[in-house]
Amino acid sequence: MSFMDEIKKPLTGIRVLDIACFIAAPHAASIMGEFGADVIKVEHPNGGDPWRRYGTQTELPDQSLAWLNEARNKRSITLNLSKPKGAELFKEMIKKTDVVCENFRPGTLEKWGIGWEVLNKINPGLILLRVSGYGQTGPYKNRPGFARIAHAYGGLTYLSGMPGEIPVTPGSTSLGDYMTGMNGCIGIMMALRYREKTGLGQVVDCALYESVFRALDEIAPRYARDGFVREPEGTGTLNACPHGHFPSGDSKFLAIACTTDKMFERLGNAMQRPDLVQKYGNQKDRLKNREIVLAEVEKWTRSMPRDDVIDICTENGVPAGAVNSIADIFADPHFSARKTMKNVNVEKVGEVTVPNVFPTLSVSPGEIKTLGPSLGQNNSIFYENEMGLSEEEIHELKVDGVI
Repeated sequence: MSFMDEIKKPLTGIRVLDIACFIAAPHAASIMGEFGADVIKVEHPNGGDPWRRYGTQTELPDQSLAWLNEARNKRSITLNLSKPKGAELFKEMIKKTDVVCENFRPGTLEKWGIGWEVLNKINPGLILLRVSGYGQTGPYKNRPGFARIAHAYGGLTYLSGMPGEIPVTPGSTSLGDYMTGMNGCIGIMMALRYREKTGLGQVVDCALYESVFRALDEIAPRYARDGFVREPEGTGTLNACPHGHFPSGDSKFLAIACTTDKMFERLGNAMQRPDLVQKYGNQKDRLKNREIVLAEVEKWTRSMPRDDVIDICTENGVPAGAVNSIADIFADPHFSARKTMKNVNVEKVGEVTVPNVFPTLSVSPGEIKTLGPSLGQNNSIFYENEMGLSEEEIHELKVDGVI
């Protein structure tokens, strides 16, 4: 890559120390790495980030597919932050660091002697992203948190599933972690902008549950206004009709979104059912007669293959899309045309397909250079060339279990 290509990256020159594990805070660091930041993954010498062993294992020891995907564009060094020598080395690193991403339980860094007050004195321009289940304050701050817990506590799980049935985890993925990672990255970007103006760093405090709670539409103001408790709504929504998932004639599913009367008029035209438009053209009437309207739409979607339904909807300006499995996604021409996935060659594993960089910038786009590194892969170069340690000092730190 040429020098000119490199300076086009928005975050070139920014150094990030990712001392976190699993997904949320490391995801924020990964996004920064895609856009030019130098991200150094700081891992415990004994096993490193447990995410290395999460999910499907590959031919590489401690480098699962989950790890290869999420630790993209990072260098890996080992350092035991709980040891005094490790904490001292970390303080030295802070002098030339812009951002630290951590997700230990509140108070852990302070216990190790590397809390915010200490780090801020060393580097007043430092930005510290702190991710935890419940945030750095409040009566629950010391409780452990994972995405599943955040979905539940933040109010999303209660809404998920069919009415009257046990709530389900939204999508069975770590959604709250990724949401918090993105929000954490946004916070870091705003803190960097503030630092440009003042020279001062700050703490970005992200609670997993707050990322989830922030995405719940009008639920909070509605409850505060009239005490309405929104319940699970299955495949639809109480606020619009028809607005949900429908089966097609080839045993697949699609989503149709009709949020306005105009959209329903278009759907009626697509269905060649002007009588439905005349009778239920007003949203209030559709909501009162929800079951009748949904049954008519389902009868129509079942009458033909899914792709035909989507084509007719599209021709008539009705928002509709396939309910895709991952197999559908891999076969979809739009995913391909947009390069939403990228194949990256990994030695001893072969090509690994991962989600591509997002968002897409027209002038200074991000890039995936490498996937997740092996544990301590960059120890020698980093500690010798960038920390100025001798081979003897590095050997002694290894013997002492510091690196």
